[in-house]
Amino acid sequence: MFPPAPVRPSLSLLAAAVLVALAAAGCKRAEREAPKPAPAAVQEAPAQTREQAMAALLALPELKAWSGQIEKRSKGKAHGAVIEDDPTLREINGKQYYQLSFVENRADDVRRRESFLVAQQGDEILVEDAETDSLQSLQDWRRNIARVRLKSAD
Repeated sequence: MFPPAPVRPSLSLLAAAVLVALAAAGCKRAEREAPKPAPAAVQEAPAQTREQAMAALLALPELKAWSGQIEKRSKGKAHGAVIEDDPTLREINGKQYYQLSFVENRADDVRRRESFLVAQQGDEILVEDAETDSLQSLQDWRRNIARVRLKSAD
């Protein structure tokens, strides 16, 4: 008589089977990512010693040039040097600074050329302007002494 009809799963039965398969796959435990390390605490720059602050000043090209000029002009009898003005750190805006000066060191006296404040933490250097009794950044001071050099060359 009639051949048997092919067995076709109903659409709802097929959808249910797919859902069961997806659910079984979804139940697989997801691998967890390794926890991220906590962000490193911002560390302040290590404090520099008074000697390191003095060395930082002596390394400035302007002070090297002044030292050379002093020695040449005095035929080696005078030298440029960095001395400490006050052993007490000076606080400006919550930051501690060494109080240092560049001087012309002669046999009979010492002549101050410029006064500096060197940060105990970090590499900031401020210059004291004796005429205006104010502080200026190293960059501003460099611009100002460059202008003086230009004017004196005229």
